[in-house]
Amino acid sequence: MEPANHFTVLRRYWRLLVGCTLAALVVGWLLTPTGDTVDNAKWKCKVAITPVAGAGDTVRADQVLSYAQGSDVATAAARQLGIADAAAVIARRTVTADSAQMLSIATTGPTQQSCSDLAAAYSAAIIKGFSDESAKSAAETVKKLQTQADAQQKQLDDIQQQFNRSSPGDQPKLQPKLTAASTSLTATLTAISKLQNGVQTDAIQQWGSIDARQSAGNLLSTPSRSVRLGLAVALGLGLGVVAALMLSRMDTRLRTRNAVEEGFNLPVIGEVPQLSRRLRRLREPLVRARPSDPAAEAYRSLRSTLLLTGPDALGRSAAGPAEWERADRAPRRAADPAPVVLVASGSSRDGRTTTVANLAAALAETGREVLVLDCDFRHPQLHAHLGVGGGPGMAELLSGEQLGELDELIRPTNVAGVSLITGGNTTAYPAALVLRAAEVLRRARRYADVILVDTSPLLHANDAFDLVQHADAVLVTVRNGNVTPEQADRVAELLARTGVPVAGVALLGSYGPAGRRRRTAVGGGPVAAGGRADRSALPRTAAPAPAAARGTDRGAEPGTDRGADRTTPSWARRDALDPGADRPGTTGPGVYDPGSYGPGANGHGPKAGPAGGDQAEPALLREAEER
Repeated sequence: MEPANHFTVLRRYWRLLVGCTLAALVVGWLLTPTGDTVDNAKWKCKVAITPVAGAGDTVRADQVLSYAQGSDVATAAARQLGIADAAAVIARRTVTADSAQMLSIATTGPTQQSCSDLAAAYSAAIIKGFSDESAKSAAETVKKLQTQADAQQKQLDDIQQQFNRSSPGDQPKLQPKLTAASTSLTATLTAISKLQNGVQTDAIQQWGSIDARQSAGNLLSTPSRSVRLGLAVALGLGLGVVAALMLSRMDTRLRTRNAVEEGFNLPVIGEVPQLSRRLRRLREPLVRARPSDPAAEAYRSLRSTLLLTGPDALGRSAAGPAEWERADRAPRRAADPAPVVLVASGSSRDGRTTTVANLAAALAETGREVLVLDCDFRHPQLHAHLGVGGGPGMAELLSGEQLGELDELIRPTNVAGVSLITGGNTTAYPAALVLRAAEVLRRARRYADVILVDTSPLLHANDAFDLVQHADAVLVTVRNGNVTPEQADRVAELLARTGVPVAGVALLGSYGPAGRRRRTAVGGGPVAAGGRADRSALPRTAAPAPAAARGTDRGAEPGTDRGADRTTPSWARRDALDPGADRPGTTGPGVYDPGSYGPGANGHGPKAGPAGGDQAEPALLREAEER
């Protein structure tokens, strides 16, 4: 996908981008504390604790570690720093045992001084608290040893008295007892002395100075609410872009010119850009209301394409009303009836009615009188676009037992040169109304230079398919992203079965260029090796109905000698050959053939000469390669 198409996708899914961004903003707002909080991890300090000299045998690291992790030390450190919440102190410190004789205390703080003060306070609280606990424990031990020493002293005194009262012969027997009692007492007194001396000094001490370092911060750990919300917006926007691209990959609806041409197997002869909400609310043709708008110019381009590639009667220049009076036009229309162009679509909301109204206004700008027939009996809306009120129309005309004069139902519109027969107010089943459409269209050809017919979607109603066979040409409309390839293929198949020439497709809601176009030969077929068109890959279509069978639908006026020539318009004639026939200069019966349509806004080449398509083929191939 080219970069321009990426921006088109993002423009298409702008609501998804906005939704993801707002969702991330709300989540970031809820998860971020109010205001700018303090970063307690900006500075880190470390201090080591070891036993004092000579206390290594009595001080165990696991005992010191257990005591240092208790709440009493945190409370003492918080009290020393003047902090009421001891939990805040616990959250900013970490105590670990580096070895059997050394503890490591790590603290964090927003500034170097606060971090160092916390490390010092915590170190002092551990040393003092553990020393006090050690002194208390030693005092209890000394008390027990003193009781034991008193008992041993009494025992020694008793043995000494017995030794003194005994005879010289018995004294050697009492001497071992006296020595053992004296040794036990001495050991107990020595232990008491050591404990008393140890109580006078701390059991542990701080090793070295406090190591203070500034931690490496990043945007993710910053406490600033504005920065965090900015990161949330960026993250939400990124997720929205990824989601939009994924949805675009999974979305198979036709959105580009190339996709529409491939889906319908028809050329795109007009691209109308996406309209703003204000323009979409207009209830009159854009060509008249905003004549300088790019969309109005697109409709004029579509009109020019139809004039250049359409039937002879449609392409002929029409003089203005000042030069040709209606009385002078009547004989010409009787001899050369007006062509009927049916505007169809595959599904609803494809811009079919809007295209009819704007195309009628664009044709009226060239001096032609345009008659619009609203045959969309299920949802008629043309009267609202052309400023005509309700009343009888096509429904009453087609449902009557006898056809009346069309003058009674043709109504002027707010666009000069455009008249309208509304859809009417009948409640009859729409499919039953079109059975008399052939005679109505035959008479309507005498009242205008061009007949435009609006109908129901082809895939939603059968009456649209019944009307197609009475038209001289069909213009298919499709809105960007409203039709799938399967629906487009079905529409192309239905139109091919009728044998009615299809002028092309009008793509509405286009976002701009669709990127690099595929290199194809004329007629829609791929270019084979050597630069010649591969006729075996041409689009499949059905052969048109024979002229005799279709003469009733496009028959001449009574009393004229042009009935044989008017069975089909000159621009729509195809030789009634078998679908499998192949002869020089043709691309097959009923197949879209640029050589038959002539040059136009769709970029196809000039008509082929009488000698056949083989003589015109090199020029057409060169033009296809240039595209």
